[in-house]
Amino acid sequence: GGAFGGNRGARPVPPEKGVFPLDHMHLCDLEKKGYLDCLKEKGHTSQKCRQFSRKYLECRMEKNLMAKQEMSELGFGK
Repeated sequence: GGAFGGNRGARPVPPEKGVFPLDHMHLCDLEKKGYLDCLKEKGHTSQKCRQFSRKYLECRMEKNLMAKQEMSELGFGK
C-alpha cells in the first residue's frame, strides 16, 4: 500500500449501485437546495417534490456523481 494505507497504482473503480459519493465540489447544490426547500414547504412529503428529486438525480448523473441509468429505473415515468 501507499501512504496512509492507500493503494499506489491501483485504478479507482466506480461506486457500487446505491453508493453516492459526496459532492465535494458542490456541483449539484442548486438542485439539492431546491429539493430540500420543497420538502420544508410541503411538510417533508417527498411525493410532492418529485420534480426536484428528479432534477437532483439527473444532475448527479451528468456530473458522474452516480451511475447513469434510465429515470424509469429510479421510479420516474416519462
